[in-house]
Amino acid sequence: MARVKPLFTVTILIALATLPLCAKAQLQQESEPALATPLESLRSGITADQIVRELLEHNEMRKTALVEYTALRTYQVSDFKGKLRAEEIGRMEFHAPDKKTFVVASESGSGLIRHMALHPLISSEIETAAGKEHHDSNITPENYTFTLLGEQWVGAYRCFVMQAAPRRKDKYLFQGKLWIDVQDYAVVRIEGQPAKKLSFWIERADFVRQYQKIGKFWLPQRDETSVQVRLYGKKLLTIDHHDYVVNGASEEASTPAPESGSFLRSE
Repeated sequence: MARVKPLFTVTILIALATLPLCAKAQLQQESEPALATPLESLRSGITADQIVRELLEHNEMRKTALVEYTALRTYQVSDFKGKLRAEEIGRMEFHAPDKKTFVVASESGSGLIRHMALHPLISSEIETAAGKEHHDSNITPENYTFTLLGEQWVGAYRCFVMQAAPRRKDKYLFQGKLWIDVQDYAVVRIEGQPAKKLSFWIERADFVRQYQKIGKFWLPQRDETSVQVRLYGKKLLTIDHHDYVVNGASEEASTPAPESGSFLRSE
């Protein structure tokens, strides 16, 4: 992974906003749960520019070393009561530099939700990897200003915490926070909201993406995205990424933190 992009998460938000889930209005705003550990003072001699520079350099090195991986994905869409509305399970395969393929293992729940949200979401990720969707959503100084807030533990990972403020109102950028591992200079966690209102119908949109260390690589562990839709209430999508095989070898997560391609179906 050369650069961490929130584009995938914003695509989730857009997809969820199209779903006609039948639910009564629930208009109160709900925020994502905060981390259990307190924010601590920043060590001396560290600047935001230095951290971002190290992050980009280390990501480029990891990208060069990442030849291929596969991972089992579980996509679930729930309503605001927690009722599971749709589920899709399959294996995402990546081959450097830009090919992703998704093979569906099982599907359940609403076919409409899978057709309107999950299938376009998966296809969009594949097309973005292949360069067919062009949106500059990289986490770089060109797109964001960064403010250091302190240090915090995310599970077993000690992290620098930074506020990211987008330089322009763009629905493919976000405003929120980044947690960056102090040793590997890798993103461990991102949380926030789109930098631009997605539509009249979306009252609120929040996401959290958690990463895990697999060998020497940092790869997605879990996405949790909630959208408050005017008149329809809250929708929640979660994506769990597990059972990674990286560069031909099965890898276990190193102390996981808490909490051109094609889209195929297996026969």
